[in-house]
Amino acid sequence: MQPDEYPKFLEVLTGVHDFYGKDMSDFAASLWIEAMKAFELQQVTKALTGHLMDADRGQFMPKPADIVRQLQGTQTDRALVAWGKVSAAIGQVGAYSDVVFDDPLIHLCVVDAGGWPKVCRTTYEEQSYLQHRFCEAYRAYARRGECGEYPGRLTGAGSGRDDFAKRGMLPPPPVLVGDKDLARLVLSGGTVARLAATVAVLTLPDLRPASNDPQQPGRAA
Repeated sequence: MQPDEYPKFLEVLTGVHDFYGKDMSDFAASLWIEAMKAFELQQVTKALTGHLMDADRGQFMPKPADIVRQLQGTQTDRALVAWGKVSAAIGQVGAYSDVVFDDPLIHLCVVDAGGWPKVCRTTYEEQSYLQHRFCEAYRAYARRGECGEYPGRLTGAGSGRDDFAKRGMLPPPPVLVGDKDLARLVLSGGTVARLAATVAVLTLPDLRPASNDPQQPGRAA
């Protein structure tokens, strides 16, 4: 939630207090803002409405913890949906093509995992661990409430962009995954590069087993 949205949020929150016949103090308002600012205003409004309409919980005035718990469940669902797109693209697109997802947070998580080719070459045994760390990173980014800089496309191992440039040719377009219109917006809004050190706390470890054979980096895409 952005600071310029706080007045609208307080308007909604005042309506909730009126619904329960309660007054809202300045202290309570500041606590609500602090608890909700990591979420989108639309999500918070929807969660408050859901609480009011709940046959059991709706009998009582919601506390910030009630709405945070509900919204964190929503973020968990979003993380699993995001991982589902990545998992499907691993098999359908593979490591050798550039790819653009319809969610920039996916790009951040894939970069933190070592890049698109590395994610694609994760072995079957490592998939569950990668899924867990991906979802944890996704939820951490989602809690920020903003995306920041991200790569517009995830570069495949065989894109050969330098080779195309030397020949005066454009490289093949990236594969768009998910909602095509949203993926194009992600592509146009992304940065060319991103410093992984800015999110070092979320960086995923090398998931591939050590190998003496450079031709055997893991599961082939």
